[in-house]
Amino acid sequence: MPSNSTFDENRWVIQISKNLEEELEDDTQNPVNIFNVPETLMALDPDIYVPQQIAFGPYHCFRPELFDMERYKIAAAKRTQRNLLTLTFQQLVDQFLDHEPRIRSCYHKYLNYSGQTLSWMMALDASFLLEFLQVYAVKEGGLLRRSVTSRMSHLVDISGKKSIHNAILRDIVKLENQIPLFLLRKMLEFQFSTLDLADDMLLSMLMGIYKEISPFKLKQDLPNFQVATVDHVLGFLYQMIVPRLQIPDIMEVEDQIFEEAEETLEDLSYGKQFLKETCKFLLKMNKGPVRSFKKLIAKPIKVAVKLPWKIISNVPGIKIFVRPLELCFSQDKEDVKPEDGGSSSRNNIDRPPLVEEISIPSVTELSKAGVCFLPANGDDSTISFDPKKCAMYLPLISLDLNSEVVLRNLVAYEACYASGPLVFSRYTELMNGIIDTSEDAELLREKGIISNRLKSDEEVANLWNGMNKCIRLTKVPCLDKVIEDVNKYYNGRWHVKIKKFMKHYVFGSWQFLTLLAAIFLLGLTTLEAFCSVYRCSHLVYDIKDRV
Repeated sequence: MPSNSTFDENRWVIQISKNLEEELEDDTQNPVNIFNVPETLMALDPDIYVPQQIAFGPYHCFRPELFDMERYKIAAAKRTQRNLLTLTFQQLVDQFLDHEPRIRSCYHKYLNYSGQTLSWMMALDASFLLEFLQVYAVKEGGLLRRSVTSRMSHLVDISGKKSIHNAILRDIVKLENQIPLFLLRKMLEFQFSTLDLADDMLLSMLMGIYKEISPFKLKQDLPNFQVATVDHVLGFLYQMIVPRLQIPDIMEVEDQIFEEAEETLEDLSYGKQFLKETCKFLLKMNKGPVRSFKKLIAKPIKVAVKLPWKIISNVPGIKIFVRPLELCFSQDKEDVKPEDGGSSSRNNIDRPPLVEEISIPSVTELSKAGVCFLPANGDDSTISFDPKKCAMYLPLISLDLNSEVVLRNLVAYEACYASGPLVFSRYTELMNGIIDTSEDAELLREKGIISNRLKSDEEVANLWNGMNKCIRLTKVPCLDKVIEDVNKYYNGRWHVKIKKFMKHYVFGSWQFLTLLAAIFLLGLTTLEAFCSVYRCSHLVYDIKDRV
């Protein structure tokens, strides 16, 4: 909200009264779709979210450093006025004024502007935006070229070589810089003979800018939607890029949870299973000294098997070996598992994930473990891991100087707008997890998964590593399954198990080292006592003489 020094109380009262008197339909017909970027994201890099060249809409309209672009908006408005078929530009503004309540309902923030100011603002912004987007209009496989005014010629460049063109392109897709798409549709409606022709033109413009700025390859099976249902340019990009996932029915999820919980209760813990297998092994060996040894330890082992594992694991001396035993003999459990009783992550599908569950080895580590990375044609839903082929499939992505702005603003839009799982945010978390260094980015580039148009692989790694802040943790079943399967495969490799064992329980455990030192000293003491009684020096000489 504007500061108190510029806040007009009378206008606020008039606006509130007017809104109460309006006979609008149900509020669900006009949901908010243009938001302020959350502070947690804005604090990371404000330039990614705040327009740098031109402002669209009311959030940044009168910023002094952007106000110079108003003359180009006026030039675009003059061109629009010549293309209007049945009314003047003033009448077009009046048409927008009739939709003032709907315009205001699109914005999350209170707009401290009069209806006239807001209508003129939208008319000028829509004129410039259509003027800019027309170079991307695609018709019958080719570009539908229109002449560009001399004043606009140095701003608009279909080849994308001009830096100011890319700067404007980035500003167009920023969350706080959106204007309702129904205004562009209405403006085109008065420039074409029918509404269908206007919709076709607007759709071709949107498809053109998608092909220009989207980091992802165009889908083969395009989603079927009407232009009238699109909120704004960023919303169109989101609908094109992010797949719509089928959320499992709540009852089905609960049934699955109960079934898996029942199976979990039937399973023995690793420690008791180890003791049980030891008993079976000893029963098969019934010869010589083993028989006497069995009689000696049979009762203690029988008691140990019957005792709860928690009691056994807390016995001094045994407690140190409990976790290493579980680590070495486990097949499916990883360090990323929450310590909540050993239940699978699928049992917690209706709970937000823990931070540890996002952990995943890097591309380099997975490659050394035998995982092959292959490109997949499609969106985030095509991400998968095939344990039989040891192959991880990732969608193709092309990164250039505009990609970071697009990716981050899509994440911000999803965090504010999506009511279900944050699919795209989860994808960025996955990429952030597997790409740590330039070597990881280089490997994915060599595999054809990343097309790098930046200066170096280091910039690619920095791009993904910078996207490590999310609004809220969420579960996306298809991606979480991939993360779980990859961790399961990686942690099941013997060299990984040995590495973790040595790291945590040898080099990183003072208890284990203390035990080894105590055993070593005990051995030396025993050897010293033995030699003091049997005179080891004479035994050594006797052995030498015999040799």
